[in-house]
This record gives sequence, structure tokens and C-alpha cells, in this order.
Amino acid sequence: MSDPIAGLLAAHRPYLINLAYQMVGDIGDAEDIVQEAFLRLSQAEIDQIDDPRGWLTVVSSRLCLDQVRSVRHRRVSTAEPEVMERRAPLHHSPSLDPGERVTLDDEVHDALFEVLGRLTAPERVAFVLHDVFRVPFDEIAATVGRPPATCRQLARRARMKVHAAAPVTAEVDHDEHQLVTERFIAACAGGDLAALTEVLAPDVWGVGTILAEPAPPPQVNHGREAVGTNLLRYLTGATLVSGPVGRPVALAFSQRRLFAVVVLTIRDRLVTKIEATADPSARP
Repeated sequence: MSDPIAGLLAAHRPYLINLAYQMVGDIGDAEDIVQEAFLRLSQAEIDQIDDPRGWLTVVSSRLCLDQVRSVRHRRVSTAEPEVMERRAPLHHSPSLDPGERVTLDDEVHDALFEVLGRLTAPERVAFVLHDVFRVPFDEIAATVGRPPATCRQLARRARMKVHAAAPVTAEVDHDEHQLVTERFIAACAGGDLAALTEVLAPDVWGVGTILAEPAPPPQVNHGREAVGTNLLRYLTGATLVSGPVGRPVALAFSQRRLFAVVVLTIRDRLVTKIEATADPSARP
């Protein structure tokens, strides 16, 4: 891969995988879509592309739209999306038979995508691009292949469905949370302690819960350096994405398997509390 592509890959891959994951709901599919987008970029005349990130966003979104349309039968259905509404980390009773325990991956995936699974493919793409990533409707129109006014209506219908199914999303300061979550993810994925501490409050504290039999005591850290260092010990090199609905959440994958859920409490554009739940057996 040429140097320009390598530089763009390092700069934009976390953002694009996060975007694709919101649409398709599968980390493997999201990674494949982003890889295909960069392959197409490598075959294009890069010097003629004024905004590579925008170009990659459009290509990735179109690939996502095709993917969502082709796998509608895989839509997840659960009784109610409860994981994102919890105010504490996920816990599993130590009395459960390990063979009967629901995996972290299954539990989180079912809760996150039950709501988005109710949307049509164009509604999901329009909603994610506009409401989650703040892409203008005229740019969304180029992706969906419909006029901007139609895309606006698609996003509006999707927003109504999401809020009706999960009212908690209407109370979230979404712009602030999305910005901080993206910065948090980029810093952790890149192992950048300086960038991570910039997004943490001076008095931040974190608690980590390990899913194991028997369960060890929760790990608690206080302050930017201690919290940041501990996070990077587990998250550097992982593929991280944000949850599409509910509270600010980062999901950490290794070799396409979910091994940690990190719930963020955000105030004044800084992370004030981190609640992490990790399943060591899920990390290859």
C-alpha cells in the first residue's frame, strides 16, 4: 500500500469502521466494507480527490446500504433494549453455569440493534449519517440516491421510531456525547495517552468489572493518568466503535469478537466516569 493510502488509513479507519458498524451491526462486515472502500480509493486518482474522508464516507455508506438491503432477514429482535439503559456495568451471576451464560457479544448486540433493526435500509443510513455523524442531507442524497428532501424525511421517520422505542435517547446531549466518544475511541485505538488524558476530566474515575468464574473484585482507578494508563493496557490495538443508541458507549473488539463494553459519563465535554465490563475469554 502506498504512503498516501497508509496515512489515510491511519487517520480515517477508526471513524469509518465506527460509521459502518452503526449501519450494518456487525464488526466483521464493517471492517470488510472499510477495506473495500480503501481498495477503491487505491484504484482512484487520489490527487483529484479534494476531501478523501468525505469520499471514503460516501463509498463506505453506499456499501453499507447495499449490505443492509441484502441482509434484512438477519434483523435482530429482542423483547426490549435493556443493556444501554443500565446505569451500572453488566454483571453475570457467579452461580450461573458458564455453559449457560449469555455471551457479552450476544447480550450487547441484541440490545443495541433491536431498535435500528426496525428501520428500513434507507432510513437507517439516513439516520446514522445525519443524526449520529452529522453529514448534511445533500451529501446523504448522493449516498442514498434520493433527493435531499426525501433523505430528510427518511431521517425524521427513523428518529421518531428510535425515540419511540428508546425514549432515553431524546434526553441525551447527542452532539457533545458523540464528539467526546469519537475522541475517546480514537485515542484508545491508537494507544495515545496524551490524547486520551485530554478528553478525561481531572477527577475522572473508572471501575472495571471482569466476567470470570469466580469474579475478581472490581478494579477502581482515579485520575487521568491512572485511568488512561489502565484503559490503554486493555484497549490499545483493539477495534473500537460507539453504540448507536442510548448512553455514550464504546465497544471493543479483537479479531471481530466483542470483549469489552465501556460506558462513559460525560459532562462539559469531558469524561468524568468510566464503567468497563470485560470478558477475557472473548479475547483471542
